[in-house]
Amino acid sequence: MGVPMSTTESNALNQWVATLSAADLPVLKQTARALATLHENESKLSARGVADVIAADPMLTVKLLRYLQLHKHRSQTNEVIQVEQALIMLGVETFYNKVPSSPLVQEALAGKTDALIHLLHVIHRSHRASEYAMDWAIRLSNLHYEEVRIAALLHDLAEMLMWSFAPQDMLTIYAMQKEDKSLRSRAVQEQVLGFALGDLQKALVKEWGLPELLLNLMDDGNSKQIKVRNVVLAVNLARHSANGWNDAALPDDYKELGELLRIPATDAMVLVVPDEGAACDLSKPH
Repeated sequence: MGVPMSTTESNALNQWVATLSAADLPVLKQTARALATLHENESKLSARGVADVIAADPMLTVKLLRYLQLHKHRSQTNEVIQVEQALIMLGVETFYNKVPSSPLVQEALAGKTDALIHLLHVIHRSHRASEYAMDWAIRLSNLHYEEVRIAALLHDLAEMLMWSFAPQDMLTIYAMQKEDKSLRSRAVQEQVLGFALGDLQKALVKEWGLPELLLNLMDDGNSKQIKVRNVVLAVNLARHSANGWNDAALPDDYKELGELLRIPATDAMVLVVPDEGAACDLSKPH
């Protein structure tokens, strides 16, 4: 069990949940452009094609799932996480009319280049994590690999949202951690924001009525479940490799991946490292 929140932390968290719930989440410029291009050519317009574009954009994925939850039919008993399934239930035209691919991330952070770069890095990292998670789920013969992919894609949603809506605070957190690498992320976040990003994430998923399965898959505390271990490991590997393929944490990631897939750590490394020469040598002590 975590440490109970103070009243101040709880108030700060609740205020941000309310702020983000009322906000229109921004999407990537390339997402909006790709969706517009598809819409202009009706012969190429399909749920699969549109889903493929949405699937690369974490915030638009959340906008779609949230809209579907808010407007679901009484007869709908199953939770929907898969983007293509959500589109089919909603209808492609309804999606275009009701889930706008605006505002744009690049406009929301206009004049705040540092924050924009950090946000794009987090989105890129999340995209990489989602690809890892799906690949490993398929290797594990998990038929629900798309759910695992989306959980990895949205694992750091709260961080993306705060870069979008509280860029100055996030830059402060980044500067503090860069200056003192021993600082724990949670402690710095609580000091600057008044709460931890993980707590904001859980609160938003509940407030927005997003599928319970999504919350479970994104909860690192459930890591005994294979699907959750897959998501957590994919997120960790994407985060560590973003620092370069010589990051000191990577050998442990390869070992854990090997255990997940039941293969040697050296084989796990070959699976994920784009160029074997760029990876750290597992035979050397770290």
